[in-house]
Amino acid sequence: MTEVVTQAFDYLKVRVSTKVHFQVTGSTAMAGINKPLFGWVIENLVKNAVDAMAGEGHVSAAITLDGDWVIVDITDTGKGIPKSRQKTVFEPGFTTKKRGWGLGLSLTKRIVENYHKGRIFVKRSEPGKGTTFRIQLPAR
Repeated sequence: MTEVVTQAFDYLKVRVSTKVHFQVTGSTAMAGINKPLFGWVIENLVKNAVDAMAGEGHVSAAITLDGDWVIVDITDTGKGIPKSRQKTVFEPGFTTKKRGWGLGLSLTKRIVENYHKGRIFVKRSEPGKGTTFRIQLPAR
């Protein structure tokens, strides 16, 4: 799990502004994942985070084990998501960008829930301060 998250962060580090700082912390907890698909999930969340920070800020991943669940929290220091929109960000077509189809988070949710039997949701978001997405996957 940590390896896949770290690889996704490392891949993006060299492709975004040097004003974006990355950090991965946490346990070596294991979950039964499809590495390419889960790597794409992390990559999509991080790309969205970088966009929300306008190329400057901090993105972190914290991996923990909580009973039968591996928890992955992806946190950014971006513009945040208003409370009224937090439940709709996973709907197809939702976007705040001028370009794009608004499919990234809906595909992310389908991969996490349907393929990996987990959950993904907005754990915390505050306008002007950032957002944390939480992924819960069955531990192995």
